[in-house]
Amino acid sequence: MTEYLTKSGLSVHPLLADFVETEALPGTSVSPEQFWSGFAALLAEHVPTNARLLARRDALQGQIDDWHRQNGPVSNNPAGYESFLREIGYLVEEPGDFTIETEGLDPEIATTCGPQLVVPVSNARYALNAANARWGSLYDALYGTDVIGREGELAPGKGYNASRGAAVVARVAEFLDATFPLAGGSHKDASGYHIVKDGDTRVLVVDTAIGRTGLRDPDAFVGYGGTETEGEIVLKHNGLHVVLVIAPQTEIGAAHAAGLSDVIVEAALTTIQDCEDSVAAVDAEDKVGVYRNWLGLMTGSLADTFEKGGKQVTRTLKADRTYKDIQGKPLVLKGRSLLLVRNVGHLMNTDAVLLDGKPVGEGLMDAAITALCALHDQGRNARHGAIYVVKPKMHGPEEVAFACAIFASVEAMLGLKPNQIKLGIMDEERRTSANLKAAIYEARARVFFINTGFLDRTGDEIHTSMEAGAVLRKDEIKSEKWIASYEDRNVLIGLKAGFSGKAQIGKGMWARPDDMAAMMEAKIGHPNAGANTAWVPSPTAATLHALHYHQVDVFEAQTRRHNQPLPSLTDLFSMPAQAPYSLSREEITRELENNAQGILGYVVRWVQQGVGCSKVPDINNVGLMEDRATCRISSQAVANWLRHGLVSRDEVTSVFERMAKVVDEQNAGDPIYRPMSENFQSVAFTAALDLALHGADQPSGYTEPLLHAARRKVKARDKARA
Repeated sequence: MTEYLTKSGLSVHPLLADFVETEALPGTSVSPEQFWSGFAALLAEHVPTNARLLARRDALQGQIDDWHRQNGPVSNNPAGYESFLREIGYLVEEPGDFTIETEGLDPEIATTCGPQLVVPVSNARYALNAANARWGSLYDALYGTDVIGREGELAPGKGYNASRGAAVVARVAEFLDATFPLAGGSHKDASGYHIVKDGDTRVLVVDTAIGRTGLRDPDAFVGYGGTETEGEIVLKHNGLHVVLVIAPQTEIGAAHAAGLSDVIVEAALTTIQDCEDSVAAVDAEDKVGVYRNWLGLMTGSLADTFEKGGKQVTRTLKADRTYKDIQGKPLVLKGRSLLLVRNVGHLMNTDAVLLDGKPVGEGLMDAAITALCALHDQGRNARHGAIYVVKPKMHGPEEVAFACAIFASVEAMLGLKPNQIKLGIMDEERRTSANLKAAIYEARARVFFINTGFLDRTGDEIHTSMEAGAVLRKDEIKSEKWIASYEDRNVLIGLKAGFSGKAQIGKGMWARPDDMAAMMEAKIGHPNAGANTAWVPSPTAATLHALHYHQVDVFEAQTRRHNQPLPSLTDLFSMPAQAPYSLSREEITRELENNAQGILGYVVRWVQQGVGCSKVPDINNVGLMEDRATCRISSQAVANWLRHGLVSRDEVTSVFERMAKVVDEQNAGDPIYRPMSENFQSVAFTAALDLALHGADQPSGYTEPLLHAARRKVKARDKARA
């Protein structure tokens, strides 16, 4: 039994108290007494509001369920549905036109466009890898992925394939010709890159088959390092830097007429260090691990040692990149991604801290302690002192206003300036989507980001419309007009509120990390839509997606879209119900198997190993990035079909048992994996099945309550056995 410590009337787990007082507070001007008394006041003020807002969610959902039971799908009476939502306060009065007022934002947020990573901060190796993904080798990204075909002589093989390497070099030359065209000739024919003096400045000249030339836009050359014939050449386009590495002594450089051994592109401009969807943190021990890594990122001291290729490797944060500009003066480029932190939402409580003997809102604790850790930044990360907090799963303007009130309390308790904590609004719940302008208005002095989250947004759509009828199959939902309406409304409302050149408008994740060729075809749609940033699943994907921000001038795209008409709420609420008779038993079974396999593949790692996000093979053995958002969709889809009689409880159970064997086979190479098909009473299998059988009863359809309970049970059992 844990002996809690008393701090300003709070009961605090000793692991958390020790972390705060011996690691997070030292080096700040905040005393332990100031922190705990301020935190106690914050909890006393906001815990009741948190509970009231959660009750409000349940009440609204109950009223919506009743409407659907009486009226069926929205399509039966769209106008009546919208009128009903206004009557119950689900839809609020929209504010007049306004412009956001946020100040002190970094250029990576306001004026430069590029990819964004999301990474579980609980994993130090991944957190560091993402933070260091600001710069990526384009040669490596192309060579190692299917963007360059893998057939015939281009097959990667075990050693270096010179033919594949030549294809990479040719592809990169195409990129350079499109982005940094020469005044004459082509980069593919370059035989030398030289920095030469021209009066008080330096210029880049290039030797080609047709003679010596320069860049068509000489201003694109901004810096250099090394000698006149060997070193690095810094170019800039659409605010992003590209570095040509001239190293003729290397294997790759020796094969290039100009000694071009690599091209390094500025890639992941921003990274969300995640405490939420990609993390499995269920108790004080887990939360301290999360906070400790975030603190290490803020102090710059985080390091992780691991084995790679049979060798011990220690990963740390990369230093800034130093060059000379065209006048020969120092030019310093940030070596790391700008780091944001995603707190958990308003739903879950934590017993790491007790108020009057009861667990407190985990989001309240996240707000206080992640901000405390960020006091150690001192300009390493954010140039102007901003603390960037992404807040997920907020339902409507009232909950956005609540997040702002929490942050104001944190600022007061830590001695921060008003609005120093910036708010990123995840537009992933329908009440927020439908009231987005009002939600932004509530946060107009601190908002830095809005982002569409297709996955959670779809899970919420299914749950909100649970009683409307049977939901479509997952692949069919993607082509429904409500999705396009949602994506368009997000961008257009953000532009109307003055986001262009001031704050980020973001788009969601590419979920197939091994399918980069398809990503390069599809994801250019995000900058074309006017999005400053979009999520990618890996540093390699960030390197490749960065090319899209050279192809597309996002600010021009935003100007083009600025006055486009806003899709109606009728479109936003238009997801139809599935006619049960339209699907064959084979189609129903196949979809059920697909959902069950995805749920089991994700949940078993979450519950058994505490892995909150991983690449999980789907039913066709295609690796997909899975987190709680994807699990929410699948579990809500099964629960919906169960509710409307497309499948039975026995059928769901039977399919889950059958798919457990498939998942066991897919994890056969994992030495710490415990098969589920050998024990259908296991905690992991039971949790996965419960998500489907009881999904309709979960708050807003979230997976956290069941997953947290199951993970805690496994942790307690493992500790008892140790």
